[in-house]
Amino acid sequence: MTKIFMTTTCLAVLGLAQAASADTLRLLTWGGYAPDEVVEMFEEQTGHTVEVTKSNNEEMIAKLRATGGGGFDLAQPSQDRIMGPQMEFGIYKPIDVSKLNQDLFIPSMLKATMENTTVNGEVYGVPHVWGTSGLVMNTAEAGEVVKDYTDLCASDVAGKVSYRLKRPTLIGFAFAMGEDPFAAYGDEAKYAEIMGKVEAKLIECKANVKTYWGGGDELMNLVRSGEVTAAMAWDTGGWKLNEDNADITFVAPASGALGWIDTFVLPAKGQADDVAYEWINFVMQPEISARITAGAGNFTASAGADEFAEDALKAKYQASFPAEAVDNIKWYPPVPAGLESIEGEVLDRVQAAN
Repeated sequence: MTKIFMTTTCLAVLGLAQAASADTLRLLTWGGYAPDEVVEMFEEQTGHTVEVTKSNNEEMIAKLRATGGGGFDLAQPSQDRIMGPQMEFGIYKPIDVSKLNQDLFIPSMLKATMENTTVNGEVYGVPHVWGTSGLVMNTAEAGEVVKDYTDLCASDVAGKVSYRLKRPTLIGFAFAMGEDPFAAYGDEAKYAEIMGKVEAKLIECKANVKTYWGGGDELMNLVRSGEVTAAMAWDTGGWKLNEDNADITFVAPASGALGWIDTFVLPAKGQADDVAYEWINFVMQPEISARITAGAGNFTASAGADEFAEDALKAKYQASFPAEAVDNIKWYPPVPAGLESIEGEVLDRVQAAN
């Protein structure tokens, strides 16, 4: 009898412990995405506890792969780190989108992320924090000339242009030339053909380039000094430069800015799915998302959150991203094997060309 009583008691205690853990959200995320004040508000309003582990894409995948998707209840990898790891390692579980308040999301971002994270008909990711690369320029000097990536080759800005010899430049130029490189991801020959056209254009454009920038500080100094009047760079860099010179800002290219999104995913062995859905619905509220933007420096996929951002940042965002520019963002999908080698060879030839 005593032995049975002790076993029953242990089971009861274990059950309580499991119930308690189910009220705890173990969040694997980036720095700035779960500010202390937001965590405290969520805990106060829901009675749940949030345990935050800060990480990056590589570490997130490694942690979840090592445990088969265990140890966390909600994670935030970039959308191009979902389909491949799921197909190879099975580290996520499908998202029940019916449990999300979809009205809180910018529709075009929600649609794009769900499409790019669908595996075997199941959705594995929804959008959270995002950013883009596009055009950073002195609008007083280049604004009438440079409207798209290929306009960086215009004679009016010769010698005053900069961009990186990296993948975003290849993709941006391709879109500006009327191609759709992302649509060619499943056709290596077609992708190589598109990259060949881009290679020829970038070689033709070399005379316009002041320098190929390698780091953000280098580019910022080039633009501040006036040595460069138009460049390919990130939105946040353009907005930072705008603080010093009102003529300099980020402009979404006519063919579309190139966008990344960090998502919400459910790890395969998560134990608090309901709390995870509560957290997503909580932080996607515009007022809460504005607090995350203040901490992370990037905007979120929360519809209307820009209205609650700090006034100066709100003005920069709204000037750079009217609704049509947001809907025209080209979101990076996962890169299939084989394409990076094609891109690398193109970039090497552009670098070596006279």
